[in-house]
Amino acid sequence: MKVRTMLQGATLAVAITVSTGVSAQAPADAAAPAANLERRGQRLFLQCQACHSLTKEQEGKIGPPLNGVVGRKAASVPGFTAYTKALSGAGLTWDEATLDKWLLQPSALVPGTAMVFVGLPKPEDRLAIVAYLKKATAAQ
Repeated sequence: MKVRTMLQGATLAVAITVSTGVSAQAPADAAAPAANLERRGQRLFLQCQACHSLTKEQEGKIGPPLNGVVGRKAASVPGFTAYTKALSGAGLTWDEATLDKWLLQPSALVPGTAMVFVGLPKPEDRLAIVAYLKKATAAQ
């Protein structure tokens, strides 16, 4: 009888896992969604690395370094001189909402920008990159 009860319990646990996609034994972790979002952002950021670094050094990149980008005024990195007049005169601050619009389509937010990136149409991708940028560049 004990074996049968144990088997029924195991079957129920498997059914819960399959139907909900959540392990019946895994504790709830409130930090997991944020960490997953940042990991997704890190993967998505790989396409940005051709032009941008996350450190103060440009490392031969054609775009400005993104250290401390969240909260910074656009076109304000000391020593970076390749900003367009359009971006310099836009009066933007790189907060989460502005970064979201920029990542959607830079040329729509700032017509005349030199950034040739076509944008990310999926809101969840933009959210992930912004979350990653906030974490990866905050301490710099």
